[in-house]
Amino acid sequence: MRINKNYFSEAAHPKYLEGLSKTGVTIESIPNIETMNRKMNKFGWKVVGVKGFIPPLIFMDFQSKGILPIACDMRSLEHLTYTPAPDIVHEAAGHSPMIVDSDYAKYLKYYGKIARKAISSSEDYDLYVAIRELSDIKENPKSTVDEITKSEDKLKKAIDSISYISEAAYLSRIHWWTVEYGLVGDIYNPKIYGAGLLSSIGESENCLTDKVEKIPISIDCISYPYDITEQQPQLFITKDFSSLFSILDEISSKMAYKVGGLEGINKAIESKNICTLKLDSDIQISGIISKSINLNNLVIYVQLDGPTQISYDNNQIENHGINRHMDGFGSPIGALKNGIKINQLNGQELLDLGYGIDEYTELEFNSGIIVKGTIKTIFECDGLVKIITFIDCTVKHNDQILFEPSWGEYDMVCGYEINSVFGGPADIERYFKSKRKAQALNLNKNIAASNTDKDLNEIYSKIRKIRQEKKTDIQLLRKLVDKLSTDYPDDWLANLEIYELMNNEDIPWVHDLRRKIESKSLGQTDLAKAIQKSLLLI
Repeated sequence: MRINKNYFSEAAHPKYLEGLSKTGVTIESIPNIETMNRKMNKFGWKVVGVKGFIPPLIFMDFQSKGILPIACDMRSLEHLTYTPAPDIVHEAAGHSPMIVDSDYAKYLKYYGKIARKAISSSEDYDLYVAIRELSDIKENPKSTVDEITKSEDKLKKAIDSISYISEAAYLSRIHWWTVEYGLVGDIYNPKIYGAGLLSSIGESENCLTDKVEKIPISIDCISYPYDITEQQPQLFITKDFSSLFSILDEISSKMAYKVGGLEGINKAIESKNICTLKLDSDIQISGIISKSINLNNLVIYVQLDGPTQISYDNNQIENHGINRHMDGFGSPIGALKNGIKINQLNGQELLDLGYGIDEYTELEFNSGIIVKGTIKTIFECDGLVKIITFIDCTVKHNDQILFEPSWGEYDMVCGYEINSVFGGPADIERYFKSKRKAQALNLNKNIAASNTDKDLNEIYSKIRKIRQEKKTDIQLLRKLVDKLSTDYPDDWLANLEIYELMNNEDIPWVHDLRRKIESKSLGQTDLAKAIQKSLLLI
């Protein structure tokens, strides 16, 4: 952080340093979630602690609501200049400072709202799992070379298995080239604002050299894939944050949540993942959409497999969660043969037409689908019929049986057309409350402490105490240097901290200490450069 504050005072967007202090990020201590949350509230945001990577859908849902997830892991010493896994330095010192810029904060929320609607594929989810596993294994100091190799192979297989680029994958590229690795301002003198660069000592300096191509940002950035394990060969520059909105508008205009209809349903079917279709009655059906019956380019029947949720205005309707619809759901869509649109009727109007509770009823749709059964209940909301539940029900389309009485009660949702199709469930929290689904998301692994050597930890603790109390104990520090030299010859950070405390003292052992640290700074690795910069700052 000391190196970053010095470097980014010139290289980063002007709001960066201001944002550090205003969001509770300091040099001397690891950020505190409660303190950050209190400070972020002043900007209309909240923070929540999480464990490592969380599923993209959940991350974007948080972001759309102005909630910043903060990974509570702390990078190991071995990964000081770059960590393969999300950690509190990346999240707190990378993402939070820029939120003090109102245009950037609005962009984050707007992006979250659109990305939250993007349809992701089951292949995307497999890729997320593989990336998460590899990042955890690489960050874990007890991982073996064999474990890392196997995990890298899994990631390669997941990448090779991707058969098409989903909406969510395209949106993730926009996120990568803006929020994570974005540059802003003049193309000849850009400033850094991307969190991935703001939390990487090495890449943040490399990215501003001529080695990295600089491209004015446009919708074309979605054509550029990225590799999270490598430094980026090109970066995109936006004139200012407000100009990013037009890119989101351009891509969202073609997304299923705005297009709806057969095109939206086909995207959902292709994804083989949880999606939601929204009818013109505002009823939302969430689950894995497996097929549809179509007539004249209109969807007349939709079928979902597995756990299905029925919601209204993003809230699950009572008794219509996945416990009731564990094995799937299907329903006709459209008007009746006589032209009546049931979703435009209230219960009394439905009764006046002869469709009463406990009455045997036959509904023939304009599409040719026929629903026969006894009405058990009619669910109304906002004065209109939303769901009709039948017993002893048969649903047919021509000679095809779509539902039969032995399958149980039949819930028919009422709607004339599909207005929107989007990724994930409508009521995320209640959908994933099921134990079955919660287990699917419970991918957290216990990361081993990067250092379990009590004696070395004690040395660091003593140095920390001196720093906090601001009382330099020269004799103690000399003893610590001798112990480090004897027992921990490869250590550099404790030596560097001691030298920082003693650099004004003209003492032979302090001069020897500097020469020892300088020997660790030889070469062009990111770590060597970090040590060089540290000495210059001291």
